[in-house]
Amino acid sequence: MSQLKRHLVNETAQLELAAQIARLSPPGMVIFLQGDLGTGKTTFVRGFIQALGYQGVVKSPTYTLVEPYVINNRSIYHFDLYRLADPEELEYAGGRDYFTRQAICLLEWPEKAEGYLPQPDLILHLSYRDSGRDVLIESGSDQGERLLMTLDS
Repeated sequence: MSQLKRHLVNETAQLELAAQIARLSPPGMVIFLQGDLGTGKTTFVRGFIQALGYQGVVKSPTYTLVEPYVINNRSIYHFDLYRLADPEELEYAGGRDYFTRQAICLLEWPEKAEGYLPQPDLILHLSYRDSGRDVLIESGSDQGERLLMTLDS
């Protein structure tokens, strides 16, 4: 599968990338967000959700595990799995029910639920660089590959 690297000089650049990906993401998309604390995973999700037309506050579901959004009859689910002590907790919480062909799922800390998640369409690896961030975007499916090729053109 393909990869795309970008340097995001500031938060505005990160929000713009999120908006680009949001506009290209069809229903059924699963996006993994990986990186250390503070690298901008929640910032990316905020930009993604707001680009689809959401006007409210986008908050991190660190304690609730998942925050649902309905935007223009589209279901978007924002997961923050940081506090999972065991991957099975996601299964017990009904995690599988969120991954439908109609929903878009954005997951922070997906490695915490390894073995209990579907194959991602995109994986974003965020890291610090100077005062900005580097992002490595990998496709994980044919759908992700098509999105990545469009993003790269």
